[in-house]
Amino acid sequence: MITDRFPMLKGLILDMDGVLWHDNEPIGDLPAVFDQIRNLGLDFVLATNNSAKTIEEYQQKLADFGVEVKPEQILTSAVATFSYLRETQPGNNLIYIVGSQSLKADAGKRGFEVLQESDIRQADVVIVGIDQQLTYQKIAFASKQIRSGAEFVATNTDATFPTPAGLVPGAGTMVAAIQTASGKEPVVIGKPSPAMYKQATKVMKLTPDQVLCVGDRLATDILGAQRGGFLSAFLLSGVNSLKDLSTWEPQPDIITKNLTVLING
Repeated sequence: MITDRFPMLKGLILDMDGVLWHDNEPIGDLPAVFDQIRNLGLDFVLATNNSAKTIEEYQQKLADFGVEVKPEQILTSAVATFSYLRETQPGNNLIYIVGSQSLKADAGKRGFEVLQESDIRQADVVIVGIDQQLTYQKIAFASKQIRSGAEFVATNTDATFPTPAGLVPGAGTMVAAIQTASGKEPVVIGKPSPAMYKQATKVMKLTPDQVLCVGDRLATDILGAQRGGFLSAFLLSGVNSLKDLSTWEPQPDIITKNLTVLING
């Protein structure tokens, strides 16, 4: 069991895409895995760079896989982005979003006013996440707003994310296009920034030495864990491979096939 290897372990921070599922296909028997996590007395938070879904939508997706979680056990780069804006720019409520409809709806629920491409007003902030309906018009409008003074914030810069059909473009693809067009670099909120991990530890009321961060991406999940002083577990069920790991330093604390093997091994 994972607790035999790390006796001090009290909590897990789990990535989702590539760790729990590939798109709409679960990786392993998720209800059994989460039952075992709970049986071991471990707390957990699910932390993802994916900004496309709201917490409620992730709860429903997990429920469809047979796993029940509390809202506070899910942390997305979108939630972290809105928290960042409220903490650093409490008066800047006019935003333009390149991202999913769920991201835009979530912004509205949190008191932000979301501009449309036809609006002539100047945005305070441009937020860029994954947008599967990205258009030339959106890139042009976002870059114009940034050049005119809007802060450029990226939910994350993952270039791709895994699906059963293979890797598809992630938010980093959209961010790169707008960065090129605007000539400005964004503030990046998601992993590898340790901010999301630190927020997760607050939810669990634990310290980094009591937490294992689990992910499939070296440059986001593992790097963020290492920067924040956490234990790290690299899973081979998602984007990166053993070949990628061969040049990675320092090495993760544990390397294994998937979440089932990690928890039961």
